[in-house]
Amino acid sequence: MTALRPPVPLEQHVSRRRSNLLAPFSYRGFRLLWTGLIISNLGTWMQFTTLGYLVVVLAGSPARAALDVGILGASSAIPVVLLSPLAGHVADSYPRRRVLLLTNGTQIAIALCLAILSTFHLLTIYEIFALSGLRSTTQAFDAPARQSWAPLLVPRELLGNAIGLNSIAFNAPSVIGPPIAGVLILYVGISVSFYVNALATCAVVVALLLMAPSPPSSTSREGALASIVAGLRYLAGHAVLRSIILLLVATCLLVRPYAQLLPAYAVHVVHVDARGLGLLLAASGVGAIGGSLVTAIVGARRRGVVWFSSAVVMALGVVVLGLVHDFLVALAVLGVLGCATLSFAGSTNVLLQMLAPEDMRGRAISVFSMVILGLVPAGSLLLGSFAAIVTLPVAFVWSGALAVVVAVSIFAGSPGLRDV
Repeated sequence: MTALRPPVPLEQHVSRRRSNLLAPFSYRGFRLLWTGLIISNLGTWMQFTTLGYLVVVLAGSPARAALDVGILGASSAIPVVLLSPLAGHVADSYPRRRVLLLTNGTQIAIALCLAILSTFHLLTIYEIFALSGLRSTTQAFDAPARQSWAPLLVPRELLGNAIGLNSIAFNAPSVIGPPIAGVLILYVGISVSFYVNALATCAVVVALLLMAPSPPSSTSREGALASIVAGLRYLAGHAVLRSIILLLVATCLLVRPYAQLLPAYAVHVVHVDARGLGLLLAASGVGAIGGSLVTAIVGARRRGVVWFSSAVVMALGVVVLGLVHDFLVALAVLGVLGCATLSFAGSTNVLLQMLAPEDMRGRAISVFSMVILGLVPAGSLLLGSFAAIVTLPVAFVWSGALAVVVAVSIFAGSPGLRDV
């Protein structure tokens, strides 16, 4: 088993050089992957919106809607939690392009299954849960391979820019994808969004085929279990990385589930239809683009302060969302909330990749992916269950307030975070 290496001093990891926001686009591999992602993510957001709205409609009552949306999230959480450690080992030990071709090809097949079942009116809540879990399985392997590839496509000093631009590729489609899906649901039907997602995901496959393959980051011959344990021991032994992961876990359980519960919030709190839900998601998406720009523009200096500030604003935003029952005010709140959420997530991603050694990067990002993709859906089940008892607005207020307390405690107890 690999021995636990001592944490490397922060200054050896973090470049202080300012860089140009668009500089990563001068690298062909990054351009190809970014273009494929922005097209693919348009379909992803359309499918996300459609599934959430369909689950709420099938549920009927407000209490059951919040619970079922939580179950939908939980069906995505279990595969990620179980498989992400293995996925990190795969990302470090196997060619990333080969991994991504397999994951995206599988996601195309899943989208086609949803499309065909809904076309023939065979799509029930159980098929939705099952296919969401299968898609989550592919995401568990996709995210570490894709995100840990970024430092290999651009120089290390452009890492923050590249991660921010990748966040834009994910969130820019969230501005137009949900409203388009809302209109299609009302005037064309449920299945169209699934067909569009299958076609859009092909863009990533084409981009990958045009990119040059890259060798694995790690040449170690240790087994998968030893590799996983070594990565976890390194993260646990690094004081700053440990604090980063702890706050990430807290926000994913207490705060970020607001996004999964927006369909129930839209229908039963601000009382809007599918078009209104699309606009709420779009408002969050506009804010998310702002948060992605923060990630791309902010230099390495003071990244820890930006990370902490974003966490506090995000938590307070959920508190305010719970106090709001007006549709237009909710749009404004979601814009701020989306900005803070993506600024926090992007800063977390940058800090993990900058502070982790190259041969540990895939495993570090697998933990990030496991928390984001696994605990957010699990948190949506917990928050949805709590909301079924106390109502969704009350659940938002309590969870956001608790997240503020946790964030302040972690930041105050980790002086190293103020130095990165």
